[in-house]
Formats: sequence, structure tokens, C-alpha cells
Amino acid sequence: MNPEKSNYVLRTNDLTKSYGGIKVVNEVCMNVRQGDIYGFIGKNGAGKTTFMRMVSGLATPTAGSMTLFGKTELELERKRIGSLIESPGVYPNMTAKENLEVVRRVFGITKKHAVEEILLLVGLFNTSNKKVKQFSMGMKQRLGLAVSLMRNPDFLILDEPINGLDPSGIKEIRELLQKLNEERKISILISSHILGELSKVATRYGIIRNGVLIEEFDAAELNEKCRRCQKIVVDNTAHAARVLEDTLFIKNFDVLENHVIRIFERMDEVEAIHRALVLDGVGLRESYAAGQDLEGYFMDLTGDEK
Repeated sequence: MNPEKSNYVLRTNDLTKSYGGIKVVNEVCMNVRQGDIYGFIGKNGAGKTTFMRMVSGLATPTAGSMTLFGKTELELERKRIGSLIESPGVYPNMTAKENLEVVRRVFGITKKHAVEEILLLVGLFNTSNKKVKQFSMGMKQRLGLAVSLMRNPDFLILDEPINGLDPSGIKEIRELLQKLNEERKISILISSHILGELSKVATRYGIIRNGVLIEEFDAAELNEKCRRCQKIVVDNTAHAARVLEDTLFIKNFDVLENHVIRIFERMDEVEAIHRALVLDGVGLRESYAAGQDLEGYFMDLTGDEK
């Protein structure tokens, strides 16, 4: 086996899914390494769920390819995956234990006390005779996680596992995911709209927009991207960039959408920067000091306003 490939639980190459000629997932090249908690970020309809369904084997790609654990035998390697995509598939008139007993039999799991161990792990051991239809949203999500963990997976794929939970439920799921990652060495691909929470657990990120994976970066890179800066909004970013480079000799800046430029140096010389831009004919619409979090960075990339 290629040593480089074996360091990845998932690699996709131009993975594409089309419906009616429209590319919902468009040539995505994603790299999830062993040990990652990979935060998958995108607006509703961006293609996150469709991508996860393809990786899990619930949808067939239109084009492209993937490897799981460095191998192309996808059906075999998918036995090492646990997934929670959309609503957990459980029986509402059965208890948590009864639901997991069904899963155990379907998967042919013979390990003694397997169900009890998973219930204890996800914090549902003491639910006794309580039916799933009486569960809170947080309990249902934990049961969904329990189902995904029954085959002792090496890789978890979780689509919005904290959606609709209260702060206490979110904290419980977050701590459980960290425990699974750190103690059981399970790699995790997780999508969430609650970016503040995602930033507390993720070690790597991918941002998808209109089916296209526009950026991948590590947590350390995010910290670098979101450091303190002077953010300016101009009429022409190409013109402004030339002034910054050629007149002010500023190199440490980046250009975003919506006519935004972030400047990461000489923040004590803001007035001089403004003056040079205006004298050269740049229309300066707005300027302010900024320091971003994951949500702010995501909104800049996707063209949203805070």
C-alpha cells in the first residue's frame, strides 16, 4: 500500500453528482486524514448532504472517483464507516436498547454486551423502558450516533448532528465526538450550521459553495486567516491591490469577494493607507479594524453579510 494514501480515510477526485443536468456536487476533491475532525461547511443547498450520501454509498456519483482508507474497493471499505445522515432511522415505538438489538442482528454482530457498551458510551444506558418517541431531540441524536457506532467504525460521517439541539445537548454531542476522536481514534466528517461549535472541535475544514469545494484548511491555518486586520471595501480591488503593492509596498493582504480587501500589516498606518488609495483614484467605501472567527471567514467567502 502506498504510505501516503494510507494516511487518508477519504480522498475524492473530481467527485460529481448531477440531477437533471445540474451539478449539485461539482468536481469536489476532498482530503480527510486519519485522526481529522473535518468540519464541512456550506449553506443549505450547497451540496453537503449529497456529497456525504455519495461517500456513504447512499447515492451514486455521476462522475469522479474516491478512495477510502487508501483503497478503491469501496463496498468493502464502507464497512469501516458509520454514518448519521438526515434523520436517524430508528423505530419510535421501541426503546433505545431494542433499536440497537435490531441493528446488531442486521449487522451480524456477535460481541457480547455490544449494545450495552454503546448505550453507555452515548449516555443512553439508563433510558430503560422509555420509547424513542418520548425522547428529546438530543436523545434521538445520541441514539442515531449509537446506531452509527455499532460496527465499531474507523470513520464517522455526520450530517448536522447538533441541529435543533439546546445548548446542553450541543455540549453533550461535542464532548462525545471529542471522546470518540481522542480515545477511539475515530476520524470524523461533520457538517454543521453552528460554526462557533464546529470551531471548538474541528481540526480541518472544507467550505463548499454551489457544489464546489472552494477551500480546505487546517485549524492552524484558520487562526492565521482570521487574525487581526484592517478590512477595506473599495470600488475596484485590482486597482487597490496595485496601490498597496506598488506604492505602499504592502504584501501581506488578501482579496475577497464583494470588493473586500484585508490588510494584515502596518495597521498603525491606516490613515496613510487611506490617503494613498484615494490619491490614486481608488474609491474607498468602508474601512474598519476586524478580527474574524470561522463564521466571519465563511461569510466573507460565500458573499454573505453578518
